[in-house]
Amino acid sequence: MIKPIFNRVLVEALEPESMTLGGILVPTVAQEQPQKGKVMAVGDGKNAEGKIVDMTVQVGDLVIFAKYSGSEFIEDGKKMLIMRESDIFAIIEE
Repeated sequence: MIKPIFNRVLVEALEPESMTLGGILVPTVAQEQPQKGKVMAVGDGKNAEGKIVDMTVQVGDLVIFAKYSGSEFIEDGKKMLIMRESDIFAIIEE
């Protein structure tokens, strides 16, 4: 179990579409970096000075984040990112 600290968020990156709307298959090397993901864990909401800040995102939220944000690693075969909450632009509501 990974638990982010401060105002960090753990996001599982969703894989980009491998086919265009017109049905053209896009090779892996040409696919864009994922910008959508699912929040898997959130930090305790403190900033570097120790002040409490309200965390906007919650576990389970689908989010859109900055293109090259966060630190990437693989956990159980899944692409994960740890990023600051401020790198998240929006929550996708279903």
